[in-house]
Amino acid sequence: MIRVLVLDVDGTLTDGGIYYDSTGNEVKKFAAKDGAGLLIAHAAGIRVVICTGRECEAVRRRASDLKITDIYQNVGKKAPFLERFFAENGYAKEEIAYCGDDINDLAAMNLCGFVACPADATDLILDRADYVCARRGGEGAVREAVQKILQEDGRWKAAVQATFGVPLD
Repeated sequence: MIRVLVLDVDGTLTDGGIYYDSTGNEVKKFAAKDGAGLLIAHAAGIRVVICTGRECEAVRRRASDLKITDIYQNVGKKAPFLERFFAENGYAKEEIAYCGDDINDLAAMNLCGFVACPADATDLILDRADYVCARRGGEGAVREAVQKILQEDGRWKAAVQATFGVPLD
C-alpha cells in the first residue's frame, strides 16, 4: 500500500513553464484538480512530499494552501536526498509513489515502487513509468495519479467521501 507520494513541481504540478511578472517574481499555474487530488490523498493517509530542483515562493504558497508540510526546494540531486528521507522515515520501496516528468526525476523514480508521469513527460520517463496519465503536467495529471493509486488498493471511494462528503456508490 502506498504511504508516501513524492511530487516534482515543474512539468508535473505545473505546465513546466517558468513565468516572471513585471517585478521579476516567478509565477506558476497550478491545476485545481491536482489540489483536489492531493486533498483526497491526504484523507487516504498518504504523506505528500514535494521535491523540486528549483526554489519558488509560489510553490511554498501552494503547498501551504494544500496543508503539505514536506516541501523540499533546491534539491539538486533528488535520489540521494530521497534515499535518506525514506530511510529516516522507515519507508519501504513498495510504499512509495513518485510522479515526475523529466530526466532529473529518473534516479529518484528508481527508488519507488510506483511511478506515474504526465502525458507530456520526456520519452525516458514515459518508458520508465508504471502509469502514464492521460493528462499533461499542470492539467490534472497528479490528481489522475492519485486516483489510480487509491483505486488500485481500494481506498478511493472512502477518501473521496472523507474529503468532499460525496458517496461514490
